Amino acid sequence: MTEPQQAIPAQAGQAQAAEEQPVARQATTAWTSSGKTPLRQFLRTETGSATILVGATLAALIWSNVASGSYAGFWATRLTAGVGGHGIALDLNQFVNSGLMTLFFLVVGLEARREWDMGELRVRSRVALPFLAGLGGMLVPIAIYFAFNAGRPTAHGWGAAMSTDTAFALGALALAGGSRLPDRVRTYLLTFSVVDDLAGIAVIAIFYSSHVRWLPLLIGAALLAADALLTRRGFRNAPVYLLIGIAAWVAFWESGVDPIVAGLVIGLLTCAYPAAREDLQQATDAFRLFREQPTARLAAEAREIARRAISPNERLQERYHVWASYVIVPLFALANADIKISGSFLAHAYTSPATLGIMIGYIVGKPVGTAGMAWLVSKVTRRRLIPPVGWGAVLGVGTVAGIGFTVALLISSLAFTGTQLAEAKLGILSGAICATLLTWLVFRGLDRLSPRTRLRALLGTASTVTDLAVPVDPERDHIRGPKKDALVTLVEYGDFECPYCGQAEPAVRGLIREFGELRFVFRHLPLTEVHPHAQLAAEAAEAAAVQDAFWEMHDMLMDHQGALTTRDLVGYAASIGLDSDKFAADLRKHAGAYRVAEDVDSADLATVAGTPTFFINGNRYYGAFDLAALKEAVHTAKARAVIGAR
Repeated sequence: MTEPQQAIPAQAGQAQAAEEQPVARQATTAWTSSGKTPLRQFLRTETGSATILVGATLAALIWSNVASGSYAGFWATRLTAGVGGHGIALDLNQFVNSGLMTLFFLVVGLEARREWDMGELRVRSRVALPFLAGLGGMLVPIAIYFAFNAGRPTAHGWGAAMSTDTAFALGALALAGGSRLPDRVRTYLLTFSVVDDLAGIAVIAIFYSSHVRWLPLLIGAALLAADALLTRRGFRNAPVYLLIGIAAWVAFWESGVDPIVAGLVIGLLTCAYPAAREDLQQATDAFRLFREQPTARLAAEAREIARRAISPNERLQERYHVWASYVIVPLFALANADIKISGSFLAHAYTSPATLGIMIGYIVGKPVGTAGMAWLVSKVTRRRLIPPVGWGAVLGVGTVAGIGFTVALLISSLAFTGTQLAEAKLGILSGAICATLLTWLVFRGLDRLSPRTRLRALLGTASTVTDLAVPVDPERDHIRGPKKDALVTLVEYGDFECPYCGQAEPAVRGLIREFGELRFVFRHLPLTEVHPHAQLAAEAAEAAAVQDAFWEMHDMLMDHQGALTTRDLVGYAASIGLDSDKFAADLRKHAGAYRVAEDVDSADLATVAGTPTFFINGNRYYGAFDLAALKEAVHTAKARAVIGAR
């Protein structure tokens, strides 16, 4: 609990000293860039990379058909690396498929762990439905593939018909669904496609690894166990983890098991957590020491303390995700999407069991498997487990999940050779094109529904994960708008000296004016380590609340963030018609300190680290603080509330 540390005169003197450098102090606000949350960053990166991925695929098709000799010769270039008498030799294609793609699957593992620790899957009861939907989306395509290939030499390539390409699928979803598609629809695709990716790696390791050598495999497993132990003990030394990762990759390569498994497992072992206010406080203190004594040692300490405040999961995603999406996966497409197209080949391939099994498995099997399993789970559990989106979105996400590329091509290159490999690749690409068109048709059909029906089809009626730890109490909280029966509740944890709170304030006031059914709740989170006036200003608002003028003082403080000394606060009280003597006495006695501390405690329970932090109907808001972005989020919350009320 935060306690007032100094008497008012001392705080006032500190405030006056701070006013000599107001810009420098405000610039250190503990605040995270509004548009760069992990999920939004992930979605934007995956969607943007889809365009480059399409370009790389077209380039591979053109190159392999125009100059097939140079294409084959380039990717057959031999690479060697060794130490002493030991070394590894592989061609350029293998380097991309088993080397660089290890980083791609590291990112997949990181995202799966982030969803487990901080996303929708942190509520363990919600794991079952996406897991089963992902499982159904694999088993039904595999069954369709066997229907075409049972008893044939191509039957062992069943793994090529089961995997969704997250990057391509998110890009196609953005194209088909348009900008009005709620983030929750994309998140639903992400949750069960993670299951898909994990299963794909397991299939590669178990069914498509040959001549397994047990000693290197055991060494690789031991290295991954060491990585897990060090992570659990909180050990932080990037070079050590890098050496363990490289050694594990070499061990798996020597064992005969595809070493991309090492990347996935390391990603799954890397925990994710939000930055704690205590860690941010330490970072602020370290920077202050550096500001007073700008030495190399203090600079290194401040950098290390700030780095440790961010979870290793987020740091690794920041480092590798863009490279994986914009460089590695397009390189993989360039190295593997080589199909020599001719009339005779197409005529034969589109009657081939391998092509048809893969293509129909993706086009039909994915939507039937994912949507059908979600429906079955809903029925069996009597709607205790339902999708987090509407059934129209479930169908649309099921059709777009029929885009299999990265893992599908990887398994095809392990399962097939020669003409069969070309036929499998054609089935994968044809399935991707058809799945994109089907998805576009599904969402165009949803657009033709009435607005209310469309919202229900997209958003569904499932409750969302509640992030607000302490619910709004109309008898205690400061509320602007209707205290009861409000469709939307907007809660802000704010600091009267925080410049970002001041920048967000006009947008909040715009929302209050536009949405009569919205209630706005303000809770205190004074960041005293960077804003010396903040605690006193919060107590001033509470002193005004005693005289039923909280919101008048709130507005006054937000409009005058640069003048929050004791004299200023007493002047504001007089200007809004308060009893100045009583106000000053309450301020002197810190009468509102306990009430402010309660808000700070509730912020800690909800892992709120900076200001402003917003919650809309109990869900943490991630996004920009401008009026348009907040309006969109409020519209979505209102729509869900209307649907849930019916």
